[in-house]
Amino acid sequence: MGDLVRSESSLPLDLLHERFNKAIDDQNIAHANAFLSPMTITLGDEFQGIARTLAQAAMIARDLRFQLLADKIDCRFVVGLVEIKTPINPDKAWNMMGPGLAKARNKLNQKKADQYYRFSLPEESVMEVVLDALGAGLSAIERGWTDQQREDISGLMSGSTPAELARRRNVSVHSIYKVRGSGSYDAYAMQWNAISEALAWLDKKEGLG
Repeated sequence: MGDLVRSESSLPLDLLHERFNKAIDDQNIAHANAFLSPMTITLGDEFQGIARTLAQAAMIARDLRFQLLADKIDCRFVVGLVEIKTPINPDKAWNMMGPGLAKARNKLNQKKADQYYRFSLPEESVMEVVLDALGAGLSAIERGWTDQQREDISGLMSGSTPAELARRRNVSVHSIYKVRGSGSYDAYAMQWNAISEALAWLDKKEGLG
């Protein structure tokens, strides 16, 4: 689940609506195989979706956040473990019920606008605290980025090499490494790796996949 941060002041409403809908559509296409129920804008600036695994949900959240930030739109997420007791809606993520949904919604409603990645794990309270702390670290690093740092680090996290980014930007590889260092890329990637490994462990424990 997620929502936009300060959506009322970020962009003209028509442009915000267009870019928000495009980002949701783009990520649904890019991650089509990861969804049981695709990301759906539910009301105003809120959205939700059901991924097959926690690890996939976190990667979708990061990719969507990077795309929205490139369009000058801020957002935040809660990645949560839920058990859907009603039939899965494969077309839109609504009209479903089950344990975990209310907890995730309550956590999103706490409105911690300065923390972009949070976690809701009803049966894993210690892991939830640890993952929230890692999410806070990611958020702190992201808040310090310039647009160029965000663009380069987004590319690196997506698998581009410094040489590829340098050719794309027509700069030296050294320039990419400078941006990488000033943007705390190593710490950022380390925290994402820790989150990914923890969520993969939980997925295996829960039999998700």
